[in-house]
Amino acid sequence: MRYEPASPTGHLHVRQERGHTVLELRGEIDIASAAEIAPRLEREAGRPGARVVLDLSGVEFFDCSGLRLLYRARRQVLDHGGQVHLVCTHPLTLRMLRITGLARLLPPRATLDEVLGLTRPAGRRTGH
Repeated sequence: MRYEPASPTGHLHVRQERGHTVLELRGEIDIASAAEIAPRLEREAGRPGARVVLDLSGVEFFDCSGLRLLYRARRQVLDHGGQVHLVCTHPLTLRMLRITGLARLLPPRATLDEVLGLTRPAGRRTGH
């Protein structure tokens, strides 16, 4: 696992894991932090064929600026032939994703391990 320096605010940490670029958003994601996160997020999302995971596990507050970041990152990754996944379990953030329809475009997963295929999604059973 390779770690890279965080953004100056500490709201974004980037690392490589199992062929994916994991972008961990942390703390309060509002208009100020989004402006500082956006350039790094765009650089990572704009790589041809990127496999990106947007991990919101460490987010305490998330407003429409955060939604805009997710939407733009998703669009950019897909425009460059990549894949994008979302990790999110915070009830209020999940509600915002559902209300805005972003959850349909970027279905949230419960854990990074689930995205990476290390565990089965919650609620799915194996048949016999």
